[in-house]
Amino acid sequence: MNTIRTAMLLAFMTALFMGVGFMIGGTGGMMIALLIAAAMNLFSYWNADKMVLRMHHAVEVDERNAPEYYAIVRDLAAHAGLPMPRVYLIQNDQPNAFATGRNPQNAAVAATTGLLERLSYEEVAGVMAHELAHVQHRDTLTMTITATLAGAISMLGNFAFFLGGGRNNNNPLGFIGVLAAMIVAPFAAMMVQMAISRTREYSADRRGAEICGNPLWLASALQKIASRAKQIVNPDAERNPATAHMFIINPLSGERMDNLFSTHPDTANRVAALEQMAREMSMADAEPAPRGTGGDGTARDEGPWGARPAKPDERPKAAPGEQRWGRDAKGPKGPWS
Repeated sequence: MNTIRTAMLLAFMTALFMGVGFMIGGTGGMMIALLIAAAMNLFSYWNADKMVLRMHHAVEVDERNAPEYYAIVRDLAAHAGLPMPRVYLIQNDQPNAFATGRNPQNAAVAATTGLLERLSYEEVAGVMAHELAHVQHRDTLTMTITATLAGAISMLGNFAFFLGGGRNNNNPLGFIGVLAAMIVAPFAAMMVQMAISRTREYSADRRGAEICGNPLWLASALQKIASRAKQIVNPDAERNPATAHMFIINPLSGERMDNLFSTHPDTANRVAALEQMAREMSMADAEPAPRGTGGDGTARDEGPWGARPAKPDERPKAAPGEQRWGRDAKGPKGPWS
């Protein structure tokens, strides 16, 4: 199903690219756009993840310079039965995160410094589990290719006036065609983002909660991220609005036309679904059973950090000198410290 969905999306994006080319340069422009789109489809499959990471100035980290962040991703990936993805950090005050890559074997996850600074250890785990769920569901290929091609279409629209020329005889629509391309293309990113099903976020929320072991960790994180994302501008996301659908929460400030249509489900609805899931898990755990087993006596996963607390905020406050979201107070610090 994911293969078919990706193929249909590529066909739609190619047709849209050709349409913009036709409005700018007529039949010749359409053929050139077809060749460019074909080349971009092939290029995007292999390199779109790298392009998106560069757009957001993501820097790869490891257990030496980001020990706890890296350990969270490593433990969650093992818990989910996934290969270890590459781990990236984005120097940005807005708390947010996304995943990218063409398959689980070539995946990457990225979090902002704002996320690591403002969220608790458990909330960070909930967010990264959500991103790994996207990797496991193979959503990342479609999301990444969409971002790359939508950005290219938007850029083509921005140059429509210069490419088309006011007296281009090859353009049957004349200046009206150029003007249409200039108006339509900037909305292409929004159209494509709307084509990314919102049900994917709900599905990733649920699977992410299963991976980390507590739906309330992710619910709490979503509330904090949504609140801060509205207050803190993400410059890279504003310059590349076609990538907005990749983030766990819409990173756009709403000041641009690009934010007329939301690419994400309502945060309150997502939180409500996670809280309902937590209640269901609590009911399932209500019957007495030996520690480490479920109500039916079978082994029960409690997440990579042991028994699930009721809420992330009930965790004891950090001691003086301890990282705000970490446990290794004396260990090597990450670049957000």
